[in-house]
Amino acid sequence: MTDSDPTTYDVAVVGGGPAGLTAALYTTRLGLDTVVVNRGGGRAAMMQETHNVIGITEDVSGAEFLQTAQEQVQAYGADYRRGFVSDIDEADDGFRLTVDDGHALSARRVVLATGFSDERPDPPLPPTGRGLHYCLHCDAYMFVDEPVYVMGHGDSAAYVAMIMLNFTDEVDLLLRGDDPSWSDETDRMLRAHPIDVIDAEITGMNRGPDGWLESFEFEDGTTREYRGGFPMYGSDYNNDLAAGLGCDRNDDGTVVVDDHGRTSVDGVYAVGDLVPGHNQIPVAMGQGAKAGIAIHMDLRAFPRSVEEIEEQGPVDPAEVPAMSESLRETARAFREQAAESAADD
Repeated sequence: MTDSDPTTYDVAVVGGGPAGLTAALYTTRLGLDTVVVNRGGGRAAMMQETHNVIGITEDVSGAEFLQTAQEQVQAYGADYRRGFVSDIDEADDGFRLTVDDGHALSARRVVLATGFSDERPDPPLPPTGRGLHYCLHCDAYMFVDEPVYVMGHGDSAAYVAMIMLNFTDEVDLLLRGDDPSWSDETDRMLRAHPIDVIDAEITGMNRGPDGWLESFEFEDGTTREYRGGFPMYGSDYNNDLAAGLGCDRNDDGTVVVDDHGRTSVDGVYAVGDLVPGHNQIPVAMGQGAKAGIAIHMDLRAFPRSVEEIEEQGPVDPAEVPAMSESLRETARAFREQAAESAADD
């Protein structure tokens, strides 16, 4: 295949996290030829344990969670490619995607699920998931009655520190040598909460036999014990493709969408951490599902409207079903396999 000979799909999903894979799950099961292009990595892939996903036990890592999701999507007939989409251009029949290996894909609709990257503080730092955590809503439960730190010097860091008092009475706010940049109102609130604000920079770290953080050492010679904490230095949204397509963005870098993930560019959807809202797996999955259903309703061949009937005539029996033969074949094989498994049970 060459760049002038793209593989054609109904839907191309860029990003293989919970939001993108859920969108692909829905579009594929609803009869649309779908490809997922995933460069790998992402926030979900870094999780040591999966929290707040009903039906998924906490011993499941993010990598295991995503691998199962990938296998599910492929089992329904979607294509899954590891690669980086470097460019997306509008074309007469939809969109043309250029992948980093020089190959091109064509799709009638595009779903952007490229997420964001957390800004990491300077070392020394504990391992992610073993004392360094980026999601309060996911991980605060782990630190009930444990000593906790919050790193940062802005309003978000101060607020997270105050929020953590709902879970523990030992909360330190670590400035790491930076001057506070939070507002006067936040400063007044912070001073009214029992939080120690530590100015000194971290010079060393100690970990226990299990790899978890035990304490930080500071340049003033003190050592303070912590079970874990949250760095609050902002997010870097992976919105280059959205910007290249002309999608409207908010001041923080998120992509503007409606309730079904539609962006300001017709045919382009955005879901997951790339859009405003809570950065949670169940939320991302819901967004992916809603986008997948919206795309199905937009692209499905039937019912043919009155206007279309007047233009094209009644539906010929030879035109149905509207699914591609490859998806129909996969669906038949899937049903047969399920029946065999049920018989074995």
